[in-house]
Amino acid sequence: MKSMFKDAMILFAITLIAGILLGGVYQITKDPIAQQEAQKTENACREVFSQAASFVQQEDFDAETAQEILDGNGFSEQSVEACQRALDQDGNTAGYVITVNTHEGYGGDIRFTMGVTADGVLNGISLLEISETPGLGMRAQEVLVPQFTNRSVYPFTYVKTGAASEEEIDAISGATITTNAVTQGVNAGLCYFENVLRQPGEGGAGDEN
Repeated sequence: MKSMFKDAMILFAITLIAGILLGGVYQITKDPIAQQEAQKTENACREVFSQAASFVQQEDFDAETAQEILDGNGFSEQSVEACQRALDQDGNTAGYVITVNTHEGYGGDIRFTMGVTADGVLNGISLLEISETPGLGMRAQEVLVPQFTNRSVYPFTYVKTGAASEEEIDAISGATITTNAVTQGVNAGLCYFENVLRQPGEGGAGDEN
């Protein structure tokens, strides 16, 4: 009994010390980790909205409400995960950075940010997470991303025979599933913008000036 009690106390002491050490490590590292995450978010926003002076969280963003809007517009396989306001030098809203997750990728979810100006111009998109087939879907960065730059279009469609109009995107050869996933993801983000973020009086995406 004494031996068992001694062993139990030793085990308890080891567990207690390990817990204290882990707690100390967490306290030491949590601030640097938070700073790294904040910098990662800032960089992702800057990539799709380089003209902004700063970024802040959209105050009334609600993921559940966003999903209800997407579901009601035929985008049940997409989700809006976050929304940042892009501010100009005077602190006015210049546009938004929307984080989208599309669940229709061939290899799983595809996550990206997209920058949209206040009047509905898509600055571009930046891939955050993609696990498509090497040599096919993984060519999204080189083939698809550049095509979503400085476009005032909603919705986008994709074609396999060469884009002939502003709203058409050239599909990746042999990777139409990936192309569809990204295109639908962008359309979902624009749908959220049109239904939630666009201010009254601003022209719709694709309208002539």
